[in-house]
Amino acid sequence: MIFTGLEDYKARGTQAAPYFTVTYYKEFAESKGLVLVRGDIVFTSKLSDEEATWLLETTQSFYLNDSRYKLVEQFNKETSEFEFKDVLRTLEMPSG
Repeated sequence: MIFTGLEDYKARGTQAAPYFTVTYYKEFAESKGLVLVRGDIVFTSKLSDEEATWLLETTQSFYLNDSRYKLVEQFNKETSEFEFKDVLRTLEMPSG
């Protein structure tokens, strides 16, 4: 997974520089029921350790929770109907 800033993404699209990358190592998933995760902060001036941890944990919560995953599916499959304010509401964050 690659995380970048919204402004960088708006300006450069898929060419935006990554702020934070996450790699999942699934080699032990079947045999040991274990997936190793490595996160690397690329721009420490843009993202703190605490912010990167929050991003990773929050992102995982959307993939591991069925009701939250519906928003991921909507983002990927029904883009025109996706509303970011639904994500903020799910996270109990202000949307304005």
